[in-house]
Amino acid sequence: MTAMPAGQEPVPSDRGGEPALGASDRELARKRLEARRGLTAHVVSYVVINVFLVVIWALTGGGYFWPIWVIAGWGVGLVLNAWDVLWRKPITEADIDAEMRRRGTPRD
Repeated sequence: MTAMPAGQEPVPSDRGGEPALGASDRELARKRLEARRGLTAHVVSYVVINVFLVVIWALTGGGYFWPIWVIAGWGVGLVLNAWDVLWRKPITEADIDAEMRRRGTPRD
C-alpha cells in the first residue's frame, strides 16, 4: 500500500463514500460512524412519515390501505441501506490481492 502525501484528503471509492486505500483507520471509523448515524436518521424518518400516512389514511375513511405501497417500497430501500451499513464488510488489502491474483495482474 502506498502512503498518501501529507495534507492530501482520501479519495472516495465506489464503496458508498468510504475512502479509498491509504486513509487512516481513524478516518475509516469516522465514516462508519457517520453511516450508522445516517441509518438511524433513515429509520426515524421512515417511521414518522409512514405513521403520518397511516393517520391520513385512517382520517379519510380507511378503505383500501394505500400506505402499504409507500411502506413496502421504502422498506426495501431501508433494508438495503441497513445491510450496507451493518453487515457489508469493508474491502481489505487481502481482498484486493486475491482479486488481482484471479485476474493475473501483478501487484506493484
